[in-house]
Amino acid sequence: MNAIAIALHLVSSVIWVGGLFFAYIVLRPSAVALEPPQRLTLWAGVFKRFFPWVWMAIVLLMVTGYWLIFDWFKGFATSPGHVHLMHLLGWVMTLLFVYLYYRIYPVFVAAVKNQDWPMAATQLNRIRHVVLTNLVIGMVLLVLV
Repeated sequence: MNAIAIALHLVSSVIWVGGLFFAYIVLRPSAVALEPPQRLTLWAGVFKRFFPWVWMAIVLLMVTGYWLIFDWFKGFATSPGHVHLMHLLGWVMTLLFVYLYYRIYPVFVAAVKNQDWPMAATQLNRIRHVVLTNLVIGMVLLVLV
């Protein structure tokens, strides 16, 4: 069962951090060539498709992470230091995503829907900062593994 948990944990990490990497390093510079209405509409579509995958990844990461802590390591007291650090950073990433999803993203979606391109661009810039922060944290987590 631990092998399945490790595999699901790894796949979930790849989906989330890989998606962040693709969005920030590949899609963002490519989308700059588009006019603001097209670029912002593109991002709205990307987020609409990517965010459900992030939610799935978060659930699987939490379930498999806690499974491994309590089954493999027999609890937090006997878990190695890097596991505690992964736990902390995983929660930081999750809380940043929850903030992005419930505070920034709805304003972005509404601005795109209302064709308020300056407001949408401002919100996309805020999303960009959260994505970059989570990408850096996610890369640190992958190195810890």
